[in-house]
Amino acid sequence: MELWHLTVDTPRVPDRVAPGERVVLHIGTWPVEPGQSVWVRYQVERPGAPPRSERVEAVWRRNVDANSEWRAELGPFPAGARVHYTVHGRSPAGDQSGPDAAFRVSPRLYLALLWHQHQPLYRDADHPRAEGSFVQPWVRLHVLRDYYSMVALVAEHPGVHLTINLTPVLLWQVEEYVERGATDLALDLTLRPVEVLSEAERGTILRSFFDADWHNQIFPHPRYKELFVQRREGQPFGEQDLRDLQMWFNLAWFGKEFREGPVELVTGETLQVDRFVEQGRDFSQADIESMVAEQYRLLRAMVPVHRELQERGQIEVSTTPFYHPILPLLVDTDRASLDRPDTTLRPRFAYPEDAGAQVRLAVDHYRHCFEREPRGMWPAEGAVSQSVVPLFARHDVRWIATDRGVLARSGRWGYRVDDPDVLCQPYRVEEEDRALSVFFRDTELADAIGFRYHAHEDPTHAAREFLEEIRRRFARSATGDGDRLLTVALDGENAWGAYRDDARPFLHALYGLLEADTEIQTVTFSEYLEGNPARQIEPHPPETHPRVHDLFTGSWIDEAGSLPGVDLGTWIGEPEENQAWELLGEARQVLGRTGATPLEAPAAFDALYAAEGSDWFWWYGADQDSGVDEEFDALFRTHLRNVYRGLDLTPPDALDRYIVPRVVVWTFTEPVERIQSADRLTVRTHCAGVLGWWTDDAPAREEALAPAGGVMAGVHQYHLTLGPFAEGVRALRFRFRCTEPGCPGTDACCVAEPARVEIL
Repeated sequence: MELWHLTVDTPRVPDRVAPGERVVLHIGTWPVEPGQSVWVRYQVERPGAPPRSERVEAVWRRNVDANSEWRAELGPFPAGARVHYTVHGRSPAGDQSGPDAAFRVSPRLYLALLWHQHQPLYRDADHPRAEGSFVQPWVRLHVLRDYYSMVALVAEHPGVHLTINLTPVLLWQVEEYVERGATDLALDLTLRPVEVLSEAERGTILRSFFDADWHNQIFPHPRYKELFVQRREGQPFGEQDLRDLQMWFNLAWFGKEFREGPVELVTGETLQVDRFVEQGRDFSQADIESMVAEQYRLLRAMVPVHRELQERGQIEVSTTPFYHPILPLLVDTDRASLDRPDTTLRPRFAYPEDAGAQVRLAVDHYRHCFEREPRGMWPAEGAVSQSVVPLFARHDVRWIATDRGVLARSGRWGYRVDDPDVLCQPYRVEEEDRALSVFFRDTELADAIGFRYHAHEDPTHAAREFLEEIRRRFARSATGDGDRLLTVALDGENAWGAYRDDARPFLHALYGLLEADTEIQTVTFSEYLEGNPARQIEPHPPETHPRVHDLFTGSWIDEAGSLPGVDLGTWIGEPEENQAWELLGEARQVLGRTGATPLEAPAAFDALYAAEGSDWFWWYGADQDSGVDEEFDALFRTHLRNVYRGLDLTPPDALDRYIVPRVVVWTFTEPVERIQSADRLTVRTHCAGVLGWWTDDAPAREEALAPAGGVMAGVHQYHLTLGPFAEGVRALRFRFRCTEPGCPGTDACCVAEPARVEIL
């Protein structure tokens, strides 16, 4: 009798055994003869429990030619079990035994989720208050909706482990609010009694206090929607209208759970704004001040809630080089990868010491916030290169993460990232005798959460679709008996404004399904690398990872018009971007010529490092559009001016000139009555739609509005730019048709009468 198992025709199914799953062993014997029997002896080993031995009889299935086929079932087994087994056979000629075999019971796939949370430096250095102020409110408002709740929500699902990336520049701004009394322009205008508002201040409120997602933040609240319509129709605002607008702009940014009832925070304080939601209107100055006080409860609780869950082991908090710079470009812009044929590089910027300082400052600030060392970093925009590896490794950073497109272009021939066995594992990258682990995210799954699932009417269905795609593409496609890890990383703040109820139903559904799943287990990156015996997760140290040679200089962004993509062209190469790099380089050279050190000129160096952030360069050029590019342009040039001021030097006149061309912007809440014929007019909305437009008696045209960035605010904006117009054209008319999912066509964004703009 010959006996065989674990061949092509006698596999173990499944090859990778998940907890609670039965295992089928296919066995073959030769020749066919009466009196044969086959059985399996196996031993189950579990940490903390004595070994358990069992015997299972195999069942004869059929004869094929001179061979017999047998089948035995084992299990199910718990997570973390190791099963050793041997196949035995008996025939009239005697007993036979096959070779020893074994398998480990573990999830088919580990899933590492990373939510990246970031805001650039909005500080207004010229503000008269010593405490300082910010020109934009997005740090504060995202704390209300996202930064606290994203962690508190995870705490409700203890079986889910994930990573949250908090940039130091974001945390520093929160600290400025909490510990040093910083404010922002919108907060000042919120607290300013309406009786003393100037006309300019009233205008700013009417223009900017509708800067929220219309369908998810404004229209669900009757009074806020009423004010929106009132403004859209050009009706006057009385003092009570303005107070209600001051209140609702802030209330709409509080997360769903805060608007529905009192919430006990991790600090022991109770936050309660639901009373204002129930009141709805006719707010007093005292009501507004009380509501702002509630905001500060959340601001104070943001870092503690992250610290608590990290100490508990449920989340890992990672960080980013301090001001969110594109590290490879700080090291040497001449090494930038550019895929668009119309892009160029000039002049060279090469200050690896600045790149090192950005990493060091991030580590120092992380230690200040969390009283421990960071284990991992999300490089800004996932931008990596072989040259930046030592910058992380010198500070004992053990892992970084980036996009699958970088892996696809790394090495001599690239990697087949469509193969789950290639993508679903960390890699080891080495440079200057230093090494760290690199994880590569799946782009499609991240984009599905960021841009697709919000359109689903049923959030549970969207969550199931996400898991089914993971199962189809990865969990059930991976081969071999080694562990597999899938990385899904995306912005953890900007997507949620497009979801109903701030994405709480979707995230609860997703986490609930992940908790119950036996095939997929969530982990933090460090948990996967170091192991976690309490969750039966074995360590996966860097020396066991395959090495990736020559890590490609790229990012997680596929620049518009760029093939094959994931290069650095979003931040350099176009005329506006190159002009900004030139101004940055000039300021850096001046700073270098002084011989000053960061200790001798801290203000100058802080301003320089802030100007090196990626956010300013993102909005330059035609490849990205925020809808407010000129505001980011102004902030960038302000940081550069502060470099010179920190050295007691006069900033050059070039910093007073715009880099971004100026355009006239028309919005529902700030319509434009007339423009010059040479002007370009941008029509901007906060929901998707189509613009039908015509000039004078010309035939009408229809064009879809393109998504504008709004990334920092997390407000979804859309726009269409028209003009300049031919001489003799006297008027432009247009009508907006909303295409937002679920819009009935009668909402406040849908206006029957066309708008008219006179052309002078």
